[in-house]
Amino acid sequence: MLSRLVTALAPYGLNLVGTTAVDAYDAAVPPALGLRRLLPAARTAIVIGNGGGAFWAALRDFCRAHPEHEREPDPIDAFTRRVIETVIAATIDTRVPTRLLYPFRYPDDPVSFMRLAECAGLGRPSLLGVLVHPVFGPWIALRAALLVPLILAAPRPADGFDPCPGCTERACVDACPAGAVTAAGWDVPRCAAHRLQAEDPCASRCHARFDCVIGRPYRYSPDALEYHQGRALAGIARHARTRT
Repeated sequence: MLSRLVTALAPYGLNLVGTTAVDAYDAAVPPALGLRRLLPAARTAIVIGNGGGAFWAALRDFCRAHPEHEREPDPIDAFTRRVIETVIAATIDTRVPTRLLYPFRYPDDPVSFMRLAECAGLGRPSLLGVLVHPVFGPWIALRAALLVPLILAAPRPADGFDPCPGCTERACVDACPAGAVTAAGWDVPRCAAHRLQAEDPCASRCHARFDCVIGRPYRYSPDALEYHQGRALAGIARHARTRT
């Protein structure tokens, strides 16, 4: 089942698939973020994501073929659902009880996707505040998780990997114009305040992430970087308005 799923997801750029035992994840998070409450029979969480720019390229091709898709409130989330639910319907036996989770449904299904991916061996925490993969670096995104009542195991590329302690270059620290990335980690309020300036120097990309020494060949394309930065800024602005 797992190999069929991996093969079917790959053409859409969903090239990161990992697994973690539900009990291992639940032991690492507060009860309110646990998986067992969502599917009591679940044994394994299959974590689905993308590394590098293939997912964005697949989305761009889809939008060219279906221009109306760009009018979706969030084209990435809508494309993610369309692809993953189609693939699962074609590869998973309908007699197997499952539960599909998405990061963008956090209010309804609160789950820590960063912790899920870490438990699945897909990445490790970094000074940037994002997970870093040993090959793709910070250029990964987590798209979904599928709970199944089966014991499954996928390769764990990040086991034994710890990106920041041994890094002597610390290019991310030097690159951040806000000084929001330091040896202590990512200062979220400082980053947000800097981005809300009238002339946002980070509108086209996160300079700290861009300069990370790991995964540079897999950096997102300029249009993908600008899109994500624009969405992030809109979220920061909404949050700022709710606090005033």
